Amino acid sequence: MAVNTLLLELGAEELPPKALDALSDAFAAGIEKGLQEADVPFASVAAFATPRRLAVQVFELADKQPDRDVERRGPALAAAFKDGVATKAAEGFARSCGVTVDDLIHLDTDKGTWLAFREQQQGESIQALLPEILRKTISALPVPKYMRWGASRIEFSRPVHWLLALYGNDVVAVEVLGLQASRTTFGHRFHAPDAIQLAHADDYVASLENAYVLVDRAQRRERIREQVLAEAEVQEANAVIDEDLLIEVSGLVEWPVALTGSFDERFLEVPAECLISSMKANQKYFHLLDDAARLKPLFITIANIDSADPDQVISGNEKVIRPRLADAAFFYEVDRKRTLAARTPLLESVIFQKQLGTLADKARRSTVVATFIAENINANVAHAQRAVALAKCDLVTEMVLEFPELQGIMGRYYAELDGEPANVSQALEEQYLPRFATDAIPQSATGKALALADRLDTLVGIFGIGQRPTGAKDPFALRRASIGVLNILVKGELNLDLRELLNVAAEQYKSLPKADGLVEDVLTYMLDRFRAWGQDEGITAEMYLAVRARPVTNPLDFARRLRAVKAFAQRDEAAALASANKRVSNILAKQANTDITQVDSTLLAEDAEKKLFQAVTANQALVAPLFALGDYQKALDILATLREPVDAFFDQVMVMADDPAIQRNRLALLASLQGLFLEVADISLLPQ
Repeated sequence: MAVNTLLLELGAEELPPKALDALSDAFAAGIEKGLQEADVPFASVAAFATPRRLAVQVFELADKQPDRDVERRGPALAAAFKDGVATKAAEGFARSCGVTVDDLIHLDTDKGTWLAFREQQQGESIQALLPEILRKTISALPVPKYMRWGASRIEFSRPVHWLLALYGNDVVAVEVLGLQASRTTFGHRFHAPDAIQLAHADDYVASLENAYVLVDRAQRRERIREQVLAEAEVQEANAVIDEDLLIEVSGLVEWPVALTGSFDERFLEVPAECLISSMKANQKYFHLLDDAARLKPLFITIANIDSADPDQVISGNEKVIRPRLADAAFFYEVDRKRTLAARTPLLESVIFQKQLGTLADKARRSTVVATFIAENINANVAHAQRAVALAKCDLVTEMVLEFPELQGIMGRYYAELDGEPANVSQALEEQYLPRFATDAIPQSATGKALALADRLDTLVGIFGIGQRPTGAKDPFALRRASIGVLNILVKGELNLDLRELLNVAAEQYKSLPKADGLVEDVLTYMLDRFRAWGQDEGITAEMYLAVRARPVTNPLDFARRLRAVKAFAQRDEAAALASANKRVSNILAKQANTDITQVDSTLLAEDAEKKLFQAVTANQALVAPLFALGDYQKALDILATLREPVDAFFDQVMVMADDPAIQRNRLALLASLQGLFLEVADISLLPQ
């Protein structure tokens, strides 16, 4: 069986840059999956993509499927022959196999002997297999939006122009999207527009690089990074390379060339975030900072051409960016003519959710929740209320309407200009923190109160109208909101009960379609997010379930228990004590009388039960103050010393003694033991 390299390339007009990575990965994955399902051996797969092409190379690909033995079982031997003569069943089976009865074999199994047919099936060639594999792959690509072109009924992300398919030196006869495969590809649209005839599939990357095309996404991305950093060094500045922008820009060019331009310093009077958003969103520019992290009046653009006159390219970009920055400056000047507070009436006409009212309605509800939180975390109540009132006012400013990603940021700037208290201004930006699981939380107490109140109102409201998240849909980002609440409460060390907070939030709604059981429904959903929250800290499902088994609704307390159980699970005693607690749970669960709590020391007869009673009693005194302080880890470290007396008890003592009094007493001792651990978690759910 021979092996060679397979090369496939689909040429198109400029593909959407933000979708390029997904399209490329799916193209390679589809080909790889198709070859695996066809059982064709290969060594590795490489994916390539530029704005004008999707490509994949498969290395050391066999030229065909391996031959294989095929075995078909027919009728049982007893039914295949009668008095030594083949029956109709045997003859029919032979005909279906294309042979005579004499060509069939006898197959012995543990269930008897059967008539069977065995032959070697020749593997299909890669030439025969590839058309269907390629067709399935292209039809399954995650195309963001399909389009048609010309009079054709063919649909794809962009018009397609060529299809290259080579196996080694040979063209693979395949047709897809109306294109017939050839050995022809094309280089850079301007530097090397002529057709390129590839002699071999291995020549692909080098041939296109000679034609001013870097087909390797990672290589192109790093080329851009290196050039941006080099340009910044020349300007004695620090380049800020946003990874998302880097990915998008690398999806816009085939031959990147970094060039530095400038803009008028007068624009620096506008908040830097506004200028940066304009440069990134509209022009895909990288911005530069000085050593004090101040924005410099410079930008780096990535051209898709190695111009003989780069000054003209720079000049063109400077002309384009000037009106963009002027727009940002205009929006800023217009917005400054009105205070944030003056914009609050506008919120009456901005819908938050049609069943839940306007942003003004949301602010009124959130004010009560934020007030409750502020009172319980010793925050300035008046500042919390002011922050809620102004929280969404920047959404109706010209700047945020143009650049939505500046919400909160512009709120802070405008509040500062309006002379609002510093922590109110800070809270307006902090209300959106944390944006993701590992993001920072609000630092100010006012920011914490605002961020919590806003999220709690959203959670209760959306659940209350029956739009809780599903496995596939979460349009209001309630999972992120839940984890955000947990992070603020835990990382901010806020000793607040989540059920109580949700009750306050729910009370602000006059009526909701799903009001029955609403708070418990939301509470359960949010506490279940601790499973995902704990993954970053190495919390396993068993640890989570052990804590979840207890009626704990204070997230800070919940997190402390999780961390304590995690530390306990790493101890040598953990597995044995988990097993013992499981045994205790099983024993107690079978008892009709569940009120087994008081131990009578005069009924303790065996030495092992006396020692366990002494150990339990001593530990109760030691851990009680630790439980009160929430120091669960130290408490479990102390309880770990119970392993030896517990093991001895189960080895030497018959719990279900004949004497009912002794039996009840021993059950009470086990209940006391179990109760100690249950103060933290149900450790019987840990691995045993």
